[in-house]
Amino acid sequence: MNRFEGKRILITGATRGVGRAGALRMAAEGGEIIATGRDAAELDRLRQSLPSHATVLHNDAADPAAAEALAMQVAQIGPLDGLWLNAGFACVGEIDAVTSESFDHLMNANLKGPVLQMAALKQHLKSGASVVLTSSTSTYEGAAAASLYTAAKGALVAVARCWASALGPEQIRVNTLVPGPIDTGFRDFMPADFRADFETGVLSRLALPRIGTAEEAAAVAAFLLSDDAAFVTGSQYAVDGGLTMI
Repeated sequence: MNRFEGKRILITGATRGVGRAGALRMAAEGGEIIATGRDAAELDRLRQSLPSHATVLHNDAADPAAAEALAMQVAQIGPLDGLWLNAGFACVGEIDAVTSESFDHLMNANLKGPVLQMAALKQHLKSGASVVLTSSTSTYEGAAAASLYTAAKGALVAVARCWASALGPEQIRVNTLVPGPIDTGFRDFMPADFRADFETGVLSRLALPRIGTAEEAAAVAAFLLSDDAAFVTGSQYAVDGGLTMI
């Protein structure tokens, strides 16, 4: 398939996991990819994996100045057919361990960053463009130690619905990808024994009793960013093996 032939797609947080898998898939389907990340080595690795006409940019979504900087770079490249606001990170912690610094660090990357990016990049979206935000099934799980992360990812679901209403008259679609237990290394911050117990507990709750792949989640994002989803907006697409049954 060449669903993205002649289309320019910007993906934030594209150096690892689902974002990287999506960048590779949409490039293989003919898309002109603009990919961002903040790790220099991972950016180089991604650059080597994408076609020569792809653009790979250093950009840290948690930096409040990064959104305007990204918009300036996009202005030099050209308008967007698709925007996937995917950058973010996860963490867990007890309620009484939250500090002002930890709150700001997580919210800047997972919520403030995407919101500022959308504000700065809206003017560069073509009529008929598609926007995808990456949320998480944590929004619905009520995990005891994930309150900050859950709050940020739940807020993305809410703002996506508002953006879908606001941008519908311009034929711009906005949808949310809701990954569940996907094998991306996203939980590598957890201690090994905690991670093993966590994943065993999650597996016991799945209708499809296995961990998903980054490619499987990226395939759904690619659908939402393609013209195949031309009449889909304001929706949430769970890729979670039946964990939440949204």
